[in-house]
Amino acid sequence: MGMVGALVERTADLAAYPAIMNPQSMSSLRDSMEPRPPRGEDLPCDDGEPMETERHRRQMNLLVDSLEWAWRDRNDFYAAGNMGLYYSETQALKNDFRAPDVFVVVGTDRHERKRWVVWEEDGLTPDVVIEITSPSTEDVDRGKKKDIYARLLKVAFYAVYDPFSAQLEAWTLDTTRRVYVPLAPDERGLVPCAPLGLSLGVVRSNWAEINAPWLRWHDANGVVEHPHERATREAERAAREAENAAREAENAAREAENAAREAERATREAARADRAEQELARLREELRRRG
Repeated sequence: MGMVGALVERTADLAAYPAIMNPQSMSSLRDSMEPRPPRGEDLPCDDGEPMETERHRRQMNLLVDSLEWAWRDRNDFYAAGNMGLYYSETQALKNDFRAPDVFVVVGTDRHERKRWVVWEEDGLTPDVVIEITSPSTEDVDRGKKKDIYARLLKVAFYAVYDPFSAQLEAWTLDTTRRVYVPLAPDERGLVPCAPLGLSLGVVRSNWAEINAPWLRWHDANGVVEHPHERATREAERAAREAENAAREAENAAREAENAAREAERATREAARADRAEQELARLREELRRRG
C-alpha cells in the first residue's frame, strides 16, 4: 500500500470515530466505566434466616413497636428490626450482609423501607443498635459487629441483650477514638440511651404469654408501653368500670326494691290505720246511741 496509502487509511479510521477523539465524550466514557454503588432495590432486604427463638423475635418486635408507639406523633426517626443495613459498596459487592436486630435512626423521615442503604439515605447511619444475642452469636455481637458499628458506622449507642440470661451490656461511642466505652446502669438498674433521650432496663413481666425478663424502653414516667399493653390496660379499666357500674346498678335495683317494699308496707300500715280509725269512729257512734 505504501506509506502514504497507510497514512490515508489511518486518518479515515480516526475520522470514523469522532466521539472517541472528543475530550468531553472521552470524559463521559470514563465516567460510565467507573464502578457505581449498587441500587438499594437490587440488594437483599434480609438474609432469609429467622430469629433464633420465639423469644428473640418477640423481644425485637417489643422494642421496635413500643418505640414507634411512644413516638407515634413524630416523623423524624426510623426504627426497624432484622433489616438489611448497607454502608459501603465493598460490603454490598462482597454480600457481607448486616441486619441489626434493632436499629434506630434519628433525623430522617418515617416511610416504608425494605432495607437501609446509607448512600441512598443522605449518608445517615443508625444512632442506636441493639443485638438480641445468644450463645451462638455473642462472640460476633461483642466482637466483629461491635467493631464495625464503632469504626465504620459510628453508632452512638450499642447494646447487647440475652433474653434468656437477662444480661444487658451497653456502650457509648468515644467519637475521637471510635471505640466503645461501657455504660453502667443507674440506681434503678437502667442504662441511659442518650441519642433517644430514653433508658433501657430489664423488666420481668408476662408479655405475649411468656413470663420472662424483657428488655424495655423507659422514659420519665416509667416503662414505655407497647400499644397492645395500653389496649389491654384500657380494656381492663373499661371492664372494671363496667363491673362497678353493674354493681352500682344492682345496688340501685336492690334499693329500689327495698323502697318499693317500704312503700307497700307504708300503704298497708296506712290502710290498717284508716280501718282502725273507721272502727273507732263506729264504736264511738254506737256508744253515743246507747248512752
